[in-house]
Formats: sequence, C-alpha cells, structure tokens
Amino acid sequence: MAMPVYPKRIVSVNPCADALLMQLADKRQIASVSHYSHDRRATSIPLRQALQFPATSGTAEEILAMRPDLVVAGSIVPQSTASALRRMGIPLVQLSIPQSVAESQEQISQLAEIVGARQRGAVVNQRISDALVQARPSDTQKIPALIWRSGGLVPGGGTLPDELLRRTGFENVSSSYGLSQWDILPLEHLVARPPRLLFSNGSEVQSDRKDRMLSHPVLRKLAHRIMIADYPARLMHCAGPTLIEAVKTLSAARRKLKAGK
Repeated sequence: MAMPVYPKRIVSVNPCADALLMQLADKRQIASVSHYSHDRRATSIPLRQALQFPATSGTAEEILAMRPDLVVAGSIVPQSTASALRRMGIPLVQLSIPQSVAESQEQISQLAEIVGARQRGAVVNQRISDALVQARPSDTQKIPALIWRSGGLVPGGGTLPDELLRRTGFENVSSSYGLSQWDILPLEHLVARPPRLLFSNGSEVQSDRKDRMLSHPVLRKLAHRIMIADYPARLMHCAGPTLIEAVKTLSAARRKLKAGK
C-alpha cells in the first residue's frame, strides 16, 4: 500500500508513536493521538501538549471516523483494525520496540521520511547522539546498578535500558542474579546482594498495594549500602526522544553518587 507523499491526517494509536510525531510531524498533520497520552499516568509526552489533540482508543470505528490518510501504531494491532484499514486503503505503519539506540535512530529516520520531515528526523537523531556524548562519564569506573521496576521487573542484557546503563558508566548486574532479558527479581534476592545504585519508579506507585515492595522499609535500612534513584516508568516505555531524558537521568544519578563519596 503506497504511502502518501505528505500525509495530512495522521492518526496515532501508540504512546511512543505520539512522542515521535510530536518531534517529527507538523501540528496540522496530527489528527489524533492515542488515549494513553491523555492519561497523566501513561503519557509519554507532556499532558498539556497531548490535550491539544483528540485521542482514540484504537478501535477501527474510531480511527476511520478521523478520516486518516496514515495510521501509526505499535507492533501489535487488532486484526479487525488492520483488516478495516486494508479495506479502506489506509496505510498502516507499525513501530517495533527498539532494542538498541541504533535501532531507535533508524526508526526515527524511517518515520521522518514517511511523514515528510527528513530534516527533523536528522535533528532529533543528532540531539540523541549529543545527549549520549554528554552523558558519558569522564572516568572508567563501572558502577554496579540495576533498574528495578514496580513488581520487581528488571531489564537485562540485550535490552535498550541495558545499553543506556553501559553508556552512562554503569554495570547492569542483572545477570549476576541469573536473570534473562526481562525478568522478575524478588525483594529477598535484591536485599541479599544489593547493587550500589538502584533505579526504580517507586515514587509513582507507592499507593498501589501490589507494588509496596519498592518502598519496603528493608530498602531504607540499606541506605548505607545502596543509593536509590528515581527512574520514571515513561523512560522505560519508549525510545526515540525519550532517550535524551533517560540518559540525563542516569548520568545525574551517577554524578550524585560519586559526589557523595
């Protein structure tokens, strides 16, 4: 299915696509964002910015009602929606989850080409590259660290978060617990062998009973052995321009840890 040379009504049904389009497309090109971006807890872009656009939940009926000439989605799209778009001759772009910075930058270039904004794509990619250079530590010490999300979810080797940790001067110690790419690390195992720095989104979920382990008293008792830094969940959900904030957050935590020695 041929892509429009310059799409005039782009409908996004994915929060990561929303974040990319905000950087790449003209405002007048964006007909709708995903409903996630209208949710303060799930948005990957500033809520005030997201509310400037209508939102859809991704059903075929809602999408078609927006009269799009291009739909941008994640890697998983309901079969009914995909079939409806094919019948109507509406191009669908599906964005996979990048597993590296290089994959993310390639995805940005591809989407920029599709929406008629090649130069903007190059600018975004340069900003990401510059942020990575600025976040590179001046020393060679690899600080043992772990990203430990609500429920104990940990990104391991071969993931984008793992690459970001390594690029900002950390050693991702997930493998020392015998974890795979994405795995669950029980609190007991973490306490038995804590990393030097723990990144968590505990400040976002402390009111949620199932995630109380992120604010468990035992972690506070380990304050002399472990530094806990906030790492918002939105930094785990998407790549693209989100990488800039992610590496700044990681780098700032490392500097704070080093300054405290």
